[in-house]
Amino acid sequence: MSKHRSSFSSSIGFVLAAAGSAVGLGNIWRFPYLAAEGGGGLFLFIYIGLALTFGFTLLMSEVAIGRKTKNSCLTAYKHMDKRFGWLGGFASVIPFLILPYYCVIGGWVMKYAFSFIIGQGATAAEDNFFTGFITGNSEPIIYTVVYLLLTAIVVYRGVNKGIEAMSKVLMPILFVLIIGISIYSLTLNGGEKYDNRTGMDGFLYYIIPNVDGMGVGDILKVVMSAMGQLFYSISVAMGIMVTYGSYFRDKDNLVKSVNRIEIFDTVVAFLAGVMIIPAVYVFLGPEGMSGGPGLMFIAMPKIFAQMGVAGTVFGIIFFLMVLFAALTSSVSLLEAVVSGMVDKGMGRKKSTIIETVIALVIAVVVCLGYNLLYFEFKLPNSENPGQILDILDYVSNNIMMPVLAIGTCILIGWITKPKAIIDEATKNGERFFRKHLYTAMVKFVAPVLLFILLLGSFGVY
Repeated sequence: MSKHRSSFSSSIGFVLAAAGSAVGLGNIWRFPYLAAEGGGGLFLFIYIGLALTFGFTLLMSEVAIGRKTKNSCLTAYKHMDKRFGWLGGFASVIPFLILPYYCVIGGWVMKYAFSFIIGQGATAAEDNFFTGFITGNSEPIIYTVVYLLLTAIVVYRGVNKGIEAMSKVLMPILFVLIIGISIYSLTLNGGEKYDNRTGMDGFLYYIIPNVDGMGVGDILKVVMSAMGQLFYSISVAMGIMVTYGSYFRDKDNLVKSVNRIEIFDTVVAFLAGVMIIPAVYVFLGPEGMSGGPGLMFIAMPKIFAQMGVAGTVFGIIFFLMVLFAALTSSVSLLEAVVSGMVDKGMGRKKSTIIETVIALVIAVVVCLGYNLLYFEFKLPNSENPGQILDILDYVSNNIMMPVLAIGTCILIGWITKPKAIIDEATKNGERFFRKHLYTAMVKFVAPVLLFILLLGSFGVY
């Protein structure tokens, strides 16, 4: 146990940092698409239900493990039970693999934000702009370097002066920007040129359940889709919440803080849909929804271009908002790795520099994967060929994260027993209203759902 381990100065500091990690690119470019594809309100209803059960269970487990052991993800599991020390290795490798390609994407976001700021939003909306940019030899690398350095500076400054200070500034700004864009999106009116579609029409398309033509199998696919999105959205099974939990003070209310993270992340995910789906509905129609980079870097710039002057303003606001969301997440990824190195006896500053250099080398390789090192690789869970970025994403997100989460459920549910987590969560006399639900979820329901999710990664269904 680290004798002089840093800690967040308040519970709100912890909540904002943890929520900042959870609120990332997955909320913004994946949630709206999955909601539109999964029957709108049907997906929302299922997602919220899973957030209150499945998501809460995983989040509570990881934060409590961190606070109980006061160790990073690398060593925390070993302190829970020596036989499960291997989970710490998984928990550290996952953010190590994700950080480089996440910073590459963060560089893409920075490029678009800069393009709109200097008045080149119309150029960014052209058909070949995105492809031309990512296949360039130097520009993607330059933006990746700048983005990674911003991330490293925050972690280099430490838990309080870096992560907590950044979160207290960026998260309120991020939330205000999301609300502002959401309100504007609801007021859109396409006029006769766009068949008189309005933002409110798109909002209703988003929130009203649509089960037309859906069978039981289709609904089950929506359930698994919602669970997969939630799993990645709340930043569990990647070492982050264990690490942040280790900085959470013993005197603060753990149950209340986890509830706040859960609510914050769900609200932001919902608002991401309010931001994007009405705008896409008005200018591109319901068939215009797409997921992943295509939504953010192709569809949204085209929509802003069709808004005229207002589109330039909202393009700047939108990409700055996305940049803030991405930065809070990449900081947590780097911190999860650095914290483990610190627990092994290396200083924070040295650890940050070493990991940043390693991440930069891998990130450059990822960038070159779209030009000099380009090749196509068929992944089991996708019909489209993947490149280096997609392979790293598949291994970390689709294989290692479910395995880590299943291992965590076995550790807590059957080895240390759920009482270990419940006792940690109620050590100050707090009330844990969902403790019976938690016990059932961590022992039985969550491992089964995670195993099904893992099977999907291999293309079984």
